[in-house]
Amino acid sequence: MSKKIAIIGGGNLGTAIAEGLIKSKFCKPSDITITKRNITTLDHLVKEGVMVTSDNNAAIRSSELVIMAIKPFQVSEVLNSVKKDLTARHILASVVTGVLINDIAEIIKKKIPVCRAMPNTAIAIQESMTCLSFSNASAEQITFVKGLFETLGRVAIIDEKLMDAATVLGACGTAYAMRYIRANIQGGIEIGFDAATATLIAAQTVNGAAELLLQKGTHPEQEIDKVTTPKGCTIAGLNEMEHQGFSSSLIKGIATSYNKIVKG
Repeated sequence: MSKKIAIIGGGNLGTAIAEGLIKSKFCKPSDITITKRNITTLDHLVKEGVMVTSDNNAAIRSSELVIMAIKPFQVSEVLNSVKKDLTARHILASVVTGVLINDIAEIIKKKIPVCRAMPNTAIAIQESMTCLSFSNASAEQITFVKGLFETLGRVAIIDEKLMDAATVLGACGTAYAMRYIRANIQGGIEIGFDAATATLIAAQTVNGAAELLLQKGTHPEQEIDKVTTPKGCTIAGLNEMEHQGFSSSLIKGIATSYNKIVKG
């Protein structure tokens, strides 16, 4: 099922989505239109065959899937300016942080399929964890949008009420993982590695550990058990980390981030 795609907003996220769709061959570059006021910054996409314009309305009229990749403060202005061009043939997907499906519906005042998507920064390399919520969408439309985001990483369809929690676990989680890797690198340097080698070992080890869980579907403790021998160095290190509050500090950090979102 092929659809013309309009990406409203050619910033970092909108551009990353376009680039990922091209690399994955999800669609032809000519099926994508991306908008930005200063279109000269998107010359690299023009060379790929993507349609680039500063006219949001024209982009929507020539598309069937509309991806809103703008700033939260722009949503009301942009949607009000384009809602007359949104019709029953459109699917509207928003990757705008903090904007609810109901917020969008109240502005456009049309009963069209709306999807809220929460990707993370790894979308730039097609390794995002993207959470999706839908309203008024058919099974076919859900399958299409899910398939699009699966070309940019992995996807989970969730209830929208969990989107704030997904933001913490999937988006803030990138920063948490980076901080863990950074600490690993610092520890590696302390025990003898140069920074470049410590970075390679730490990053690839985390990458491998994640892939074990994703590909095998095992629980982390099952994989931990495989490398913790009696009286060994792994269990000694793990126990020291737990004595210092390793797991509890991570859990408290996640809860603190979540409370910051829901309570402000």
